[in-house]
Amino acid sequence: MPAATRTYWLTSPCRIRRKDESLVIERDAAPSVHIPVTDVRDIVACAETDLNTSVVSLLNRHRISVHLLSYYGDYAGSLLTADTSTSGETVLAQAALARDPQASMAIARSIVDACAFNVRRVIDRKLLARPYTVLQESIREATTPLHLMGAEGTFRRSAWEVIDTKLPDWLQLNGRSRRPPKNAGNAFISYVNGIIYARVLTAVRLTPLHSGIAFLHSSMERQRHSLVLDLAEMFKPLFAERLLLRMASRNQLKHHHFDRDTNQAMLSDTGRKLVVQTVRDELAVTVTHRALGRPVAYDELLYLDALALTRHCLEGTLYKPFRIWW
Repeated sequence: MPAATRTYWLTSPCRIRRKDESLVIERDAAPSVHIPVTDVRDIVACAETDLNTSVVSLLNRHRISVHLLSYYGDYAGSLLTADTSTSGETVLAQAALARDPQASMAIARSIVDACAFNVRRVIDRKLLARPYTVLQESIREATTPLHLMGAEGTFRRSAWEVIDTKLPDWLQLNGRSRRPPKNAGNAFISYVNGIIYARVLTAVRLTPLHSGIAFLHSSMERQRHSLVLDLAEMFKPLFAERLLLRMASRNQLKHHHFDRDTNQAMLSDTGRKLVVQTVRDELAVTVTHRALGRPVAYDELLYLDALALTRHCLEGTLYKPFRIWW
């Protein structure tokens, strides 16, 4: 991703106003913040945000997207710029792969395998060894993306059971629940997954790939970035499950970080700010890339994965989905 720009995270209710070539962030209980638009890569709005057509026009001219998270922390949508990096040649090549059952299934299999590999890596390699072996057998036998997703779901259920053994009672997942999450653990996972989805969408928009043409998730559904769902799978364990386990073990998550009601839960204002700051810090962590031989931030790994898929579409270079190697 471009190093000269950065992501801005809005964690308090605010209004974005335009002043010449700058953005002005106005909040009720804090001074306004002026930001040169050339400093902005994209914006993640984690709280209620107002903006007008003048701001949208400026953002569109500088190809800046705004990602919106809902009250419950789910990904709610994006204001995407009209101008994209999509090229006809890449889209045709991507579509040809997606329409080729053999080529499409090869990519889908590698995505499911890489996702499970990362889940096992961050939760427990020993306890998930057997479920992972079973999943690999199912991946080889699967004939459709639906079969793959069913096998992945079975593996995930095993992973949820293992992760609960490492969490305090009040943070345990007791199975995955969404929209709304039923408990604090699920509220945490949903919120971080929403952030990762938004970050992957930004990464894909920087490549010539079409975000609606996928290999594992269905490309046939309207108003959905199916390819983003594909690519986000491998990165969710690196952030969501891993950070939940780490913050729980360090006793960083408290009861007051969640608002809980009957059969539903969500992050409180303080909890949301804590989680957003933690994910921001984590996205900036660097690791030496084995192929590039230089440090890359976790955030850049998302972009590199999308680029690898682009090369697979255009050049036939084998696509190897992201796997944690450190």
